[in-house]
Amino acid sequence: MALTRRAALFGAGAAVGVIGTRWMGASNPSLDGVAIIAPNGGETVLNDASQLSETPIFKHIIVKEPPGETLIAALRAELKEAEAADRPVNLAAARHTMGGQAIPRDGHAITFDTPMVTGEAGAETYTVQAGTRWHQVITALDPLGLSPKVMQSNADFGVASTFSVGAHGWPMPFGPMGSTVRKIQMMLADGSLLSASRSDNANLFSAAMGGYGLIGLITELEVEAVPNQLLEPTFQTMPAADFAAAFTAAADGTIPMAYGRLNIDREGFFDDAMLVTYRPIPGEIPPAQGSGFLSKASRAIFRAQPGNEWMKRRRWGIETGIGAMLAGATSRSSLMNEPVITLDDRDPTRTDILHEYFVAPDRFADFIAAAKAIIPGSYQELLNITLRWVAQDPTAMLSYAPAGPRIASVLLFSQEMTARGEADMARMTQEMIEAVLAIGGSYYLPYRPHATVEQFRRCYARSADFITLKREVDPGLRLRNALWDNYMAEA
Repeated sequence: MALTRRAALFGAGAAVGVIGTRWMGASNPSLDGVAIIAPNGGETVLNDASQLSETPIFKHIIVKEPPGETLIAALRAELKEAEAADRPVNLAAARHTMGGQAIPRDGHAITFDTPMVTGEAGAETYTVQAGTRWHQVITALDPLGLSPKVMQSNADFGVASTFSVGAHGWPMPFGPMGSTVRKIQMMLADGSLLSASRSDNANLFSAAMGGYGLIGLITELEVEAVPNQLLEPTFQTMPAADFAAAFTAAADGTIPMAYGRLNIDREGFFDDAMLVTYRPIPGEIPPAQGSGFLSKASRAIFRAQPGNEWMKRRRWGIETGIGAMLAGATSRSSLMNEPVITLDDRDPTRTDILHEYFVAPDRFADFIAAAKAIIPGSYQELLNITLRWVAQDPTAMLSYAPAGPRIASVLLFSQEMTARGEADMARMTQEMIEAVLAIGGSYYLPYRPHATVEQFRRCYARSADFITLKREVDPGLRLRNALWDNYMAEA
């Protein structure tokens, strides 16, 4: 049996850990598929994947009702109640963000848990309910011979959440997942329900794509699909200085999936690269699968890396050696059907923290130089870096690739859960962002809120347009989260 991508390569850059959620208050299920936790102001706390965002909320609602009048009525009721008490509202699925971007402080946290996917064999699109997870999409599309055109690198994220954070994947040569969304249905803060697309309410569509739920509560999406394929990988190792040119050549539209890696041990830090490309081959496409035994077994090596340079070198040798030799053909959908928890950290004294930076291919060498100058001098333990191609995104107001294609560098750190660790992470993050901005690049918003407000405004040039539109459609600022509170509330 062929190894999965994870088993062969010991982890993609999006392994972020399970949600850390602590409930304080009674669970009180209600009718119509809506569970309410602490409905009368009992002290309730939500956290996210960072384990560092513990935030008080007024109540947490888990909505299990499929699309229809009951769901719409439930959302309107929450908005009305929150308005009467001047409390914020946020809608989310799994809360895999890392800085409270999916948590409304002292407000109404709504979680969608209602999977629904409709599609037809040979169709170009499928319709999905907002809270559906990607593994549920794969399960529904696989018998139809279809696969998501773009999705995040892990299959347990919510589809609307992917759209709302502007997330991308590693299918080539596309932009973020939102570039494959044709239409959304969402509820504005006043309870009105509308459709938005690139031609209908286009300004709202642009703001909602990568808008972190601040424009409206998304309930349904029409998303593009592609035929599923049997794919075979090719592994190329090279000096890191040659990677950008090789990756650019692979983005010619003939290769459906590709990603890269860099060596992370301190002796050879970011000196060597590996490019993995997947090409279609003839043959019967097996049913989509998820993590197997070997994928889970790789966790031991992956988690042995902190403080162990020998293990980091050994992992690189395995990735570029026996891992590459053992990796065989598999389906497009199976490659993407990996859960976050496969390589989850179980050390209560540490947490996994992601960074992501986007630079033009011709500035990638400058990014490597900056990373070499900054990261090794920190306390942080870099576990992995994955490189992905992101096409230009001219649609989203908060686009991280507005001017051309970008190489996305996804860095996974293991951070000690101490004041020293957090302070050092903030310092290193600000230094990295400053270096990336200096070469015309950008940083990603769903992670720790360590960027300064000035860095945020320089990076996201259209943030003023976003804030203006937000205040027009939500004058009471009903839809709020930590991203708004930290970076936009005072604008």
